[in-house]
Amino acid sequence: MKDRRNFLRASAAAAAASSSVLGANDRVQLGIIGAGSRGMQVHGAFATHSDCVVVAACDVARSRLDQAATTIGGKVVTYGDYRRLLDRKDIDAVLIATPDHWHSPMLVAACSAGKDVYVEKPVSNTIEAALKMVEAARQYNRVVQVGLQQRSWKHFQECARLIQDGYIGQVSHAVMIFGGGYTSPPEPAQTPPSDLDWDMFQGPAPRRPYKPSRQRRWRSYYDYGGGLVTDWGVHLVDVAHWYLNARTPLLTSASAQYVRVECPERDQVPDAFVVSWQYDNCVMSFTNAVMANPEFELWGNYFHGSAGTLLVNRTGYQVRPNPPRRMPPGAPPPPPPIEPKSYLQRGGDATALHTRNFLDCIKSRQKPVCDMDTGFQSTLPCLVGVLAIRHGRSFAWDGKTAKPV
Repeated sequence: MKDRRNFLRASAAAAAASSSVLGANDRVQLGIIGAGSRGMQVHGAFATHSDCVVVAACDVARSRLDQAATTIGGKVVTYGDYRRLLDRKDIDAVLIATPDHWHSPMLVAACSAGKDVYVEKPVSNTIEAALKMVEAARQYNRVVQVGLQQRSWKHFQECARLIQDGYIGQVSHAVMIFGGGYTSPPEPAQTPPSDLDWDMFQGPAPRRPYKPSRQRRWRSYYDYGGGLVTDWGVHLVDVAHWYLNARTPLLTSASAQYVRVECPERDQVPDAFVVSWQYDNCVMSFTNAVMANPEFELWGNYFHGSAGTLLVNRTGYQVRPNPPRRMPPGAPPPPPPIEPKSYLQRGGDATALHTRNFLDCIKSRQKPVCDMDTGFQSTLPCLVGVLAIRHGRSFAWDGKTAKPV
């Protein structure tokens, strides 16, 4: 009986969606949940499209919400509780740009309410919550775009073709580098700011005393995020998966340490780490150490092939041929030499293109460039990597859960 009720609810949601498909010239009415720095950046991208209008915004900090309403302008209505925003029948879609631990319950509720969703990455801070998002997008037949906007960037697309066409030969190593981190030193508990709903901020997370870093640098806390491992790691893993047609790692391991920042409570991601993944045909690793280079940024995705190496990041890309080397007797001949390539990206961002694709798919009901399943597959290795860091052991993914090895 329960299965039948679930089927009927899903069928009703699908019918409602099909009966309210927008025409090519209709304006998508958007609600924003999370009006912080990233939420307003993505709002700026949506604002470049004349067929989208923001009609409501929600945030747990009143002063930030008021500032966002001024920036958005028009007759935008503000809410402190996202559920009131989702109750509105005139909202077609929502942008979720909250801390990661809120993504799953908000997306599930939005899909159930018949809204399409643009959700920031990573999809969540736990595997269990991320799986609920995949299920909800499928059950309610909603268009979900995950904010992995590099997939909409022209030079990233060009490099995908280079790798997939075999320009640098067979890729054995995918190395990912991005410097920095968010780990904060110990600090005493304080009274929350008067304009902040601290209970609502914590939401589904465990209840903790307020500390400024838990709000301002929340990404590093396991309760709300996964540090740089998930924040930038998901962008880098997504590119590697895309270029190499990979999905899930066979084995994940990590080495991490608090080096420059003390963390006696061990509730944050360490400030120095290396995470490694084993796939069917290659190995992949991510570390948060990179050397500065004023000529060309050295952070990003490195693909090491039998004929050369490709580095791609948001400032452009470089392809360098492997140097000639003497091969041992009986070894297969090396690939023919390749020509070096380079491209420097001058300004711009792909978020406007990514939001454009989302709006188009709301109207066409087609799959967006980074749908919920793709976003999950790119987030999963990062979340298993966090498990490896926290527990100090390797993990394998069995298709449903991460099992310690």
